[in-house]
Amino acid sequence: MIYGTRNRLLPHHVRAAVFDRRWRGLDPTQVRDHLEHVADELERLHRELITATTEAERIRQALRQWQSRHGHCRHRDPGTPDSRQPR
Repeated sequence: MIYGTRNRLLPHHVRAAVFDRRWRGLDPTQVRDHLEHVADELERLHRELITATTEAERIRQALRQWQSRHGHCRHRDPGTPDSRQPR
């Protein structure tokens, strides 16, 4: 796998984020709404990643099976005569 999961941002990280309140800071309701939106998008993307990873693994396995079944086959260049055909 190309990407590690150690530092990956997940939806529950976004939902659990807490910010300090300041006298003239951001509106906590707007921040929370935005974080929910970001978390929902991360959740959707995470599901798509799992689906794509699963599909890629299925294709890799199918390719390995195909290669082991057809490993003995050799490609013949159509421009060269077949040695089995009479000349």
